[in-house]
Amino acid sequence: MSAPRLNRKLVLEEAQRVPDGAGGWTLNWVALGALWAEVDPGSGRERAGEFVTVSSVGYKITVRATPQGAPSRPKPDQRFRDGTRIFRITAVTEADAGGHYLTCFAQEEVVA
Repeated sequence: MSAPRLNRKLVLEEAQRVPDGAGGWTLNWVALGALWAEVDPGSGRERAGEFVTVSSVGYKITVRATPQGAPSRPKPDQRFRDGTRIFRITAVTEADAGGHYLTCFAQEEVVA
């Protein structure tokens, strides 16, 4: 495996539940830090809802590995932000046998 080109700075975010003041909860996305990444798009699809059309594209996002349990290590149910673009992480695995990089499988959804 050749070294990936980590040429995009992404912000890793995690959802935190916050009381809404009415007995319920809202989700607040909190930045955990910035990671340099290589972002490779996969195939896309489109599905129609009652009132909107949602297009979804799968991505492979490669970042430097960090130890298990480290707050900077991406995990499912977190997301990457690139400006206004959001990439929801669905799975994470080691990208190489030496464990130098991680591959994050993510989905970007856009409402049209």
